[in-house]
Amino acid sequence: MSPTDTASPHHLLASVTRITDLAQHGFETRPLPRAEWATGDYIVGRVTGRPTPLYQLELANGRMIGVLEDDLVVGALGDRAATLEGVGEWAAIGADGALNALTTAGLLGRATSTSALLPGLMPLSYEGHVMRGTTHLRMADFVPEVAQQSLDVPVVLLVGTSMSAGKTTTGRLIIHELKKSNLRIVGAKFTGAARYRDVLTYGDAGADAIIDFVDAGLPSTVVPRDTFKSAMRYMLNRVAALQPDILVAEAGASPLEPYNGDVAIDALQKHVRLVALSASDPYAVVGVQTAFGLTPDLITGPATNTTAGIELVEKLTGIPALNLLDPHASLPKLRQILRHAFPDLLVD
Repeated sequence: MSPTDTASPHHLLASVTRITDLAQHGFETRPLPRAEWATGDYIVGRVTGRPTPLYQLELANGRMIGVLEDDLVVGALGDRAATLEGVGEWAAIGADGALNALTTAGLLGRATSTSALLPGLMPLSYEGHVMRGTTHLRMADFVPEVAQQSLDVPVVLLVGTSMSAGKTTTGRLIIHELKKSNLRIVGAKFTGAARYRDVLTYGDAGADAIIDFVDAGLPSTVVPRDTFKSAMRYMLNRVAALQPDILVAEAGASPLEPYNGDVAIDALQKHVRLVALSASDPYAVVGVQTAFGLTPDLITGPATNTTAGIELVEKLTGIPALNLLDPHASLPKLRQILRHAFPDLLVD
């Protein structure tokens, strides 16, 4: 690649670029000195190594594609701290420029710890930063301004005991049920690591609008607390401008992980009418309750996959547990819980 390589059809724009105009107006690629790198910088990486099932990329429209060696991926520098899959940070990228796709959405950094149950995270080599003229482009450059306003919207809060605990599945079904009352719903994912398909799922379920931290200029929410607080205020301003009847809000991962989930929950707390906790196992429910002081209104997720799990959860916590993978059995109880939480908004 030449020092100034103009964007071409061979550049694959990952979903972290969905807030940009890169596809319409193009860009150049130039290496930058390491001292000028920062979280949220758009960079180009060249895919290396022998393809595995993890050589997948989520495009700006949310579609998943397979990638091949030498493909050029446009993503953003960031950090990830996933309990079940992988940990990495952009600051760990060495002088050799070797890095990894920490998520399929184009969150790029160097993997520092990965699960032995997975193939290695897709490797790439640093080609350069995304440039226009002498300016390197960052996610924050594409975040439109929004007026400051107070949020006065009832909230369904979705939290989990870990990643992949079933929060998005729970949110999808809750949105689907709420839309039966012709309510205006916003689906949001306030914390986590970039992946567009989660909030797209909320849109598919009927949400009138969707938003996540990428819209606020972050590739993940593993960032300093002050940085995330500013992004959270921005996202809440965007939600308030949409004037929804209900906000269904997911705090990705778990509130105890370094994704600033506790900051998001604090910002929403006074508006929360219903808390749904998705749990990986029955005892994890007790752990979150004890460690975070969070009392959910219902439990979902793998902990409820069998009648034995449901019985144990309810025995340990006294909280209703629903297997939402079996809608025929669980939806009547879910509807009852929703009507109790929103008696002023839901109709029979």
